Amino acid sequence: MAPEKKTEKKASAPKKAAAAPKKAAKPEATEAKAVISKQVSRGLAGRRVLVGTVVSDKMKKTIVVTIDRNVRHGMYMKYVTKSRRFKAHDEKNTAKIGDLVEIVESRPMSSDKRWVLKSIIRKNGQAPEANV
Repeated sequence: MAPEKKTEKKASAPKKAAAAPKKAAKPEATEAKAVISKQVSRGLAGRRVLVGTVVSDKMKKTIVVTIDRNVRHGMYMKYVTKSRRFKAHDEKNTAKIGDLVEIVESRPMSSDKRWVLKSIIRKNGQAPEANV
């Protein structure tokens, strides 16, 4: 005689309760979102600001700014300095090589130039201000 096969029924997972209906958003919140989205689309908010060092001022009304950042190497776990160069518009030719400057994102002014000089934080040769 062959042994009898036992058939076990797997317990089915309990059914999830029906999702509660979502509440309608307040009209005030939607109006605020609409105002914010209009500002961003017109460029009044959301512009990036970067701080870097001027490495070239040889062009007319243009400076080249280098922005350095430290990145940890994936395998060796040492910090590596990576840099990017941005061309920025300097209307009055005030920034010189070695200055620490702040640049702001703007409309494209040429094929490479998409930043504008906002301010000179520190002139070349000046001692950095001490934080008190």
